[in-house]
Amino acid sequence: MSKKNPRKSGLLKKFFIALGVMFVLLLAFTAFNYYFKYYGPNVTDNQQYLYIKTGSDFTDVLKTIEQKEIVKDTSAFMQVAYSEHYENRVKPGKYRLHKGMGNKKLIRILALGEQEQVKLSFQNVRLKETFAGMIGKKLEADSSSIIRLLDSAAYLKPFGFTPDNVYVMFMPNSYQMYWNGPAEKFFTRMNDEYQKFWTSERKDEAKKIGLTPIQTSILASIVDAEALYDNEMPAIAGLYMNRLNRGMKLEADPTLIFALKDFTIKRVLNKYKIFNSPYNTYLNTGLPPGPIMMPSVNAVKAVLNYQKHNYIYMCAKEDFSGYHNFATNMADHLVNAQKFHQALDNLNIKR
Repeated sequence: MSKKNPRKSGLLKKFFIALGVMFVLLLAFTAFNYYFKYYGPNVTDNQQYLYIKTGSDFTDVLKTIEQKEIVKDTSAFMQVAYSEHYENRVKPGKYRLHKGMGNKKLIRILALGEQEQVKLSFQNVRLKETFAGMIGKKLEADSSSIIRLLDSAAYLKPFGFTPDNVYVMFMPNSYQMYWNGPAEKFFTRMNDEYQKFWTSERKDEAKKIGLTPIQTSILASIVDAEALYDNEMPAIAGLYMNRLNRGMKLEADPTLIFALKDFTIKRVLNKYKIFNSPYNTYLNTGLPPGPIMMPSVNAVKAVLNYQKHNYIYMCAKEDFSGYHNFATNMADHLVNAQKFHQALDNLNIKR
């Protein structure tokens, strides 16, 4: 009977132990590599958001991630993206990034389209160009596409607006909406908000004072431009309603300033009043063809519930408080106007 070689047996035992250790280390390395690739921190703090434009594919996303240096290891991100089949699930949007976010979490957010909404606020905007620029900075639709629709009679007609009066559709407020989408999507949302505001009750209120909703908003834009304080809006609205109902020209300084497109004017001179424009209410009777600024909700409500009085003239108070002196006749108005003009002269304000 032969005996086993103790030395040979010991070497074999050490070999299997070493093999086992190597296997455990390899397993640990594989697990660590998997964990680090999928869950380890990879997102940098170079960008706060990842913007994926409408129509983008995975190649576009990867290119943006590389150019903006959104992740530290692009190769690892790409490997996980393919393993999660993200290349077939790209969704446009604005996605918030967090430093140290792992590939698995980032790809899950992108694949599910869990984008962050944009907060859009606007008020007291005078010009379409300014408004389009504001929107273009907040949404995927750029300013040129916004302007194109604002100036398109054919596009606006189904909504019931024209390029002159479409501004009344944009009710000043704060809105939450998604970043991605064409300009048409933004217009549809704004029209929905406009329709929500103009309830049947408000339409009836406008009808009772002899105005359409659009006319109400146009007059509200003038009231808004005249009133520094909301509590004076109903009185100013009442004055202009008196003029409209009597067939008088509105003779509203803000409409002339809008026509001239010179918003630095502090003193409306007689030479300005002959400027030929449908927005010059010193020359034309009735309302201008469109609003002279984006009318506020308070101004619209002030017109619908205007103050009943006999005033047909007003002039800014000479103390520059922002309030007005009202008058029922030209004689009293001239006295008020002289006080204000003297105050301007004292400050050497000539225009």
